[in-house]
Amino acid sequence: MPNITVSLTDTENKSMEFVAVSVQDWSDNVIKNRARIAKNEIIAKLVTHCNENSIAIATGEDAQVTQAFDLGVVDTLANVQAALDAERDAE
Repeated sequence: MPNITVSLTDTENKSMEFVAVSVQDWSDNVIKNRARIAKNEIIAKLVTHCNENSIAIATGEDAQVTQAFDLGVVDTLANVQAALDAERDAE
């Protein structure tokens, strides 16, 4: 499981303490909620793709996210950006 570390300046931390009881809990919540939204988007794309192509959908959310990447239904944003940069450079 990846461990994500964020560094704040003292001023940034004080500023966050103004709006959050716990800066760590707030940060964890933001990342986990965004991951949940992305997971739901990935699974929706996978279901559509599998239904349109008569492909059996994997069982369980972890397996479905993996299947979506394996089938090329979705890709990492880093890969998408690299492909766009390559296209732009080729022009």
